[in-house]
Amino acid sequence: MNSLSASAALSGAALLKTLSEETRTRLISRGLEVRLELGELLFEKGDPGDAVYVVIEGEIEIGVTTEGGRSVRFAALKAGDVLGELAALDGGPRSADARAARRSKLLKIPRETLMSTIAAEPGAALALLSALAARVRHADAVIESHALLDLPAKVARFLLEESGQGGRVVGLTQTEMARRISISREKLNRKLHAWADAGLVELSRAGVKVTAPVELQKLVRRRDLE
Repeated sequence: MNSLSASAALSGAALLKTLSEETRTRLISRGLEVRLELGELLFEKGDPGDAVYVVIEGEIEIGVTTEGGRSVRFAALKAGDVLGELAALDGGPRSADARAARRSKLLKIPRETLMSTIAAEPGAALALLSALAARVRHADAVIESHALLDLPAKVARFLLEESGQGGRVVGLTQTEMARRISISREKLNRKLHAWADAGLVELSRAGVKVTAPVELQKLVRRRDLE
């Protein structure tokens, strides 16, 4: 593995940026490189929590599939993000699936190495608790969104999150966006074109640009208050 890219990812990860440079170097030397193609499974719910992973390149989706076959996406993790820490921390089974949303490269850190690192640098334990709390809060928001928000509010929240509140173009296909929100592509297409006509978004080959983030925020906020 390119040690510079791995080191940059580790130093940028909220969970690991508190570590000393020496410790990060040791983690890289003890870690294993994992490469995934689009759609390839990293681990699935119920697998043993024998390691944590740091995303070096690409994007990993975290989610579950219900008994009825419906997919619920909890998070999309990118370079610098850490995944698998909950199961690695308590040694229990994985609580969700992890799959490559695009070609990806990760650093796999064995559970034993993680635990010895936490013991040696207590600051890492505090960072771990903070990261886990943030992950739980985000998962709760996703579950609430799937259960309570109507279609316009779901699409608005997704576009705001993916665009950084309108700061960048959402460069995903409509098929991919619909999959991530768990709605049909046809319904998404109709809503996006209606919003484009109303001046809320702009549609192009590059993707979807949010032009009226305040108006989209109102859609989400109004639904949250109902």
